[in-house]
Amino acid sequence: MRRTVFNEDHEAFRKTLRDFIESEVVPHYDEWYEAGIVPRDFYYKLADLGLFGITVDEEYGGAGLDSHKFEAIQSEEVIRAGVSFGGSNVHVALCLPYLKMLATDEQKSRYFPKFVSGEEMWAIAMTEPGTGSDLAGMKTTAKLSEDGTHYILNGAKTFITGGVHADRVIVCARTAPPREDDRRFGISLLAVQTSLEGYSVGRKLDKVGLKTSDTAELSFTDVKVPVEDLLGEENRGFSYLGQNLPSERWGIAFGAYAQAAAAVRFAKEYTRQREVFGKPVSAFQNTKFELAACQAKVDAAQAVADRALEALDAGELTAAEAASAKLFCTEVAAEVIDRCLQLHGGYGFINEYPIARLYSDNRVNRIYGGTNEVMKTIIAKDMGL
Repeated sequence: MRRTVFNEDHEAFRKTLRDFIESEVVPHYDEWYEAGIVPRDFYYKLADLGLFGITVDEEYGGAGLDSHKFEAIQSEEVIRAGVSFGGSNVHVALCLPYLKMLATDEQKSRYFPKFVSGEEMWAIAMTEPGTGSDLAGMKTTAKLSEDGTHYILNGAKTFITGGVHADRVIVCARTAPPREDDRRFGISLLAVQTSLEGYSVGRKLDKVGLKTSDTAELSFTDVKVPVEDLLGEENRGFSYLGQNLPSERWGIAFGAYAQAAAAVRFAKEYTRQREVFGKPVSAFQNTKFELAACQAKVDAAQAVADRALEALDAGELTAAEAASAKLFCTEVAAEVIDRCLQLHGGYGFINEYPIARLYSDNRVNRIYGGTNEVMKTIIAKDMGL
């Protein structure tokens, strides 16, 4: 079936990005993988390529485009090559929507030029030890000072992707206690500079997958955050978080589809080269049937991901539709990647092979952005159940 979601401009961008990955990432990626982090100066190369400013207004140094399609192409090309851009995806895919939605003109003039240039890398800190997906149960506090000039931030966060390299972090904190009838009330968003006294980066967490994506623990001890760095209105942070969840979940869904497509590509290449009993593994009927079944599932996942992309760009993607896309695409990817790893035999269990890394990277898709069990709850509620 002909794919209609991308035009000639998108495909030109794809070629530029593919060439960049081949020359600037692939030769160094094994070293980054072993180190468990990409070099900080690599982000300046991404900025020079224009990846951080595609949807930022031109007056702040961006391209001013209102579309997630370039983000989608980046996801496809990075995963196709079996590499990663580290924590930079959080910078654009998660943090930028909050800044575009909530930042005042004064804040945009301060934040966006450095955001686009890579001088300030951003992360977002929601999850806390012991709370998981229950954001309303967060304990981190931000109390307004007596003179009203700053907030005093105290608490801890965990699983913060991009937390090691981040120069600013959108921290979710309680500026007021919850109400009896609304435990979500009282959460605010603060754009916190990581150089402030009392801000501390703890362990870089050792994850099963996504090895080059720096994920950290953060702690705050009497950090003085200027009131000028409050995003949006006080105590409305939870509602802001909810508005961006469909976009975040689409991103996970699209990435999962791209992972499934990459797995089929890796398995095709491997089974054509690997010989067993005097002939390529790809020549056996079982291999053909397995890859054919996987390709059919990839086609279905692509259709779901593309449809959700079009709805997102049109401003029509609902919370339930995003949850459905995430649930379907991540479950499909898990099955396809597992079957493609099996076709690699023992080599599929060796991290030297991209299928092994893909297998590990994929597992978190059914957890972050809201677990797939939460996605089912959202879908069921939308069904009136």
